Amino acid sequence: MQLIKSCKVISAVAVVVSLLSSSQAYAEYAFTVHNTTKSRITKLQVSEDGKTWGYFDVGKGIRPGKTMRLVWDESTNNEGCKQYVKAVYADGSESPKAKFDFCENDLEIEF
Repeated sequence: MQLIKSCKVISAVAVVVSLLSSSQAYAEYAFTVHNTTKSRITKLQVSEDGKTWGYFDVGKGIRPGKTMRLVWDESTNNEGCKQYVKAVYADGSESPKAKFDFCENDLEIEF
Protein backbone atom coordinates (compact mmCIF):
# COMPACT_ATOMS: atom_id res chain seq x y z
CA MET A 1 0.00 0.00 0.00
CA GLN A 2 2.82 2.39 0.94
CA LEU A 3 4.58 1.53 -2.35
CA ILE A 4 1.49 2.50 -4.37
CA LYS A 5 1.25 5.86 -2.57
CA SER A 6 4.94 6.52 -3.21
CA CYS A 7 4.53 5.72 -6.92
CA LYS A 8 1.56 8.11 -7.16
CA VAL A 9 3.55 10.91 -5.52
CA ILE A 10 6.54 10.30 -7.79
CA SER A 11 4.25 10.28 -10.84
CA ALA A 12 2.61 13.54 -9.78
CA VAL A 13 5.99 15.21 -9.27
CA ALA A 14 7.17 13.97 -12.68
CA VAL A 15 4.10 15.46 -14.36
CA VAL A 16 4.63 18.84 -12.68
CA VAL A 17 8.33 18.90 -13.59
CA SER A 18 7.48 17.93 -17.16
CA LEU A 19 4.92 20.73 -17.45
CA LEU A 20 7.32 23.30 -16.03
CA SER A 21 10.18 22.29 -18.28
CA SER A 22 7.98 22.23 -21.40
CA SER A 23 6.68 25.74 -20.68
CA GLN A 24 10.27 26.95 -20.39
CA ALA A 25 11.18 25.23 -23.67
CA TYR A 26 8.68 27.48 -25.44
CA ALA A 27 9.88 30.79 -24.07
CA GLU A 28 8.16 33.81 -25.55
CA TYR A 29 10.45 35.95 -27.67
CA ALA A 30 9.08 39.48 -27.87
CA PHE A 31 10.22 42.95 -28.83
CA THR A 32 8.68 46.38 -29.32
CA VAL A 33 8.51 48.59 -32.39
CA HIS A 34 8.25 52.35 -31.99
CA ASN A 35 7.13 54.36 -35.01
CA THR A 36 8.98 57.70 -34.96
CA THR A 37 7.97 58.57 -38.52
CA LYS A 38 4.99 60.56 -39.78
CA SER A 39 3.61 57.58 -41.72
CA ARG A 40 1.75 54.51 -40.47
CA ILE A 41 3.71 51.23 -40.56
CA THR A 42 1.48 48.73 -42.35
CA LYS A 43 3.83 45.75 -42.40
CA LEU A 44 6.95 44.67 -40.56
CA GLN A 45 9.10 42.25 -42.56
CA VAL A 46 11.82 39.96 -41.18
CA SER A 47 14.48 37.79 -42.79
CA GLU A 48 17.35 35.63 -41.61
CA ASP A 49 19.29 36.02 -44.85
CA GLY A 50 18.11 39.44 -46.03
CA LYS A 51 16.63 37.88 -49.19
CA THR A 52 13.57 35.82 -48.25
CA TRP A 53 11.10 37.84 -46.18
CA GLY A 54 8.36 36.87 -43.76
CA TYR A 55 6.22 39.34 -41.85
CA PHE A 56 4.56 40.15 -38.54
CA ASP A 57 0.85 40.81 -38.38
CA VAL A 58 0.57 44.43 -37.24
CA GLY A 59 -3.20 44.57 -37.73
CA LYS A 60 -4.22 47.99 -39.01
CA GLY A 61 -0.65 49.18 -38.53
CA ILE A 62 1.48 51.13 -36.12
CA ARG A 63 0.45 54.78 -36.14
CA PRO A 64 3.05 57.56 -35.95
CA GLY A 65 4.29 58.04 -32.40
CA LYS A 66 2.89 54.68 -31.23
CA THR A 67 4.61 51.55 -29.96
CA MET A 68 3.54 47.94 -30.50
CA ARG A 69 4.74 44.78 -28.75
CA LEU A 70 5.27 41.86 -31.13
CA VAL A 71 5.87 38.20 -30.28
CA TRP A 72 7.70 35.69 -32.45
CA ASP A 73 5.70 32.61 -33.41
CA GLU A 74 6.95 29.36 -31.82
CA SER A 75 7.65 28.05 -35.34
CA THR A 76 10.63 30.43 -35.50
CA ASN A 77 12.31 29.08 -32.35
CA ASN A 78 14.89 27.18 -34.44
CA GLU A 79 15.97 30.29 -36.33
CA GLY A 80 18.95 32.43 -35.40
CA CYS A 81 18.68 35.37 -33.04
CA LYS A 82 20.01 37.87 -35.57
CA GLN A 83 17.44 38.85 -38.18
CA TYR A 84 17.00 41.61 -40.71
CA VAL A 85 13.95 43.84 -40.27
CA LYS A 86 12.32 46.51 -42.41
CA ALA A 87 9.10 48.46 -42.19
CA VAL A 88 6.61 49.02 -44.99
CA TYR A 89 4.68 52.30 -44.76
CA ALA A 90 1.15 53.28 -45.78
CA ASP A 91 2.46 55.03 -48.91
CA GLY A 92 4.20 51.80 -50.05
CA SER A 93 7.74 52.95 -49.25
CA GLU A 94 10.09 50.77 -47.18
CA SER A 95 12.70 51.49 -44.56
CA PRO A 96 16.23 50.24 -45.19
CA LYS A 97 16.78 46.76 -43.79
CA ALA A 98 18.67 46.61 -40.48
CA LYS A 99 19.94 43.61 -38.51
CA PHE A 100 18.96 43.11 -34.86
CA ASP A 101 19.64 40.49 -32.20
CA PHE A 102 16.19 39.33 -31.11
CA CYS A 103 17.62 37.34 -28.18
CA GLU A 104 18.45 40.69 -26.58
CA ASN A 105 16.23 41.43 -23.58
CA ASP A 106 13.81 44.35 -23.91
CA LEU A 107 14.72 44.99 -27.56
CA GLU A 108 13.04 48.11 -28.92
CA ILE A 109 13.30 48.94 -32.61
CA GLU A 110 12.64 52.48 -33.80
CA PHE A 111 11.66 53.41 -37.33
